[in-house]
Amino acid sequence: MPDNFVHLRVHSEYSIVDGIVRVKPLLKAVAEMGMPAVALTEQSNMCSLVKFYQGAMGAGIKPIIGADLWLHNPDEPKNPFRITLLAKNDQGYRNLTEIVSLGYTDGQQLGVPIAQRQWIEERREGLIVLSGAKLGDVGKALINGKTELAQQRLQYWLELFPEHYYLELQRTGRPYDEDCLHGALALAEQFQCPVVATNDVHFIKEDDFEAHEARVCIAESCTLDDP
Repeated sequence: MPDNFVHLRVHSEYSIVDGIVRVKPLLKAVAEMGMPAVALTEQSNMCSLVKFYQGAMGAGIKPIIGADLWLHNPDEPKNPFRITLLAKNDQGYRNLTEIVSLGYTDGQQLGVPIAQRQWIEERREGLIVLSGAKLGDVGKALINGKTELAQQRLQYWLELFPEHYYLELQRTGRPYDEDCLHGALALAEQFQCPVVATNDVHFIKEDDFEAHEARVCIAESCTLDDP
């Protein structure tokens, strides 16, 4: 794998709803693949931070601190958007911890911490934003054929995070990946917005898929036979 590729969206076992990656095996795999850095972006928490940071530094790997968050959707409150925030410096780390904490103290909806745009607007210094691909606000507009709405949403983020907002490009074979990817590329060219290739990493080896599925089923109170 090229040494300029870095995974920017990884869930470990600390992402209780869907992650089974253990920190030490993750760092070992990253080192074996020659990646210079990796981001650990737990779902709505930063509980793995100390273990991840210390382990990465000890292995000579640059640790990128971040979190995957659910973002309030004013049109469909029960269907929030996905967004990933990465800290580029100490101030960004402090702002990120505040946003994550606010999700639990002030943003609980049906037991899920939901971030508000105002929190991000007030704490944007030192942060990098990944769009959430097809689950983000821009991506959902694209796959629903609402190009003008996608443009408006993208302009909002570019004004809030000039040079620090990235449209995610994902090609995993899942439904709507291609629609979102091609739409995002067109927007990126139109608005001169940077792009980044990402994937949702929830397990390391292909053989771990069934264990991951079981973890998700437990979190969602369903069975492996459910469609």
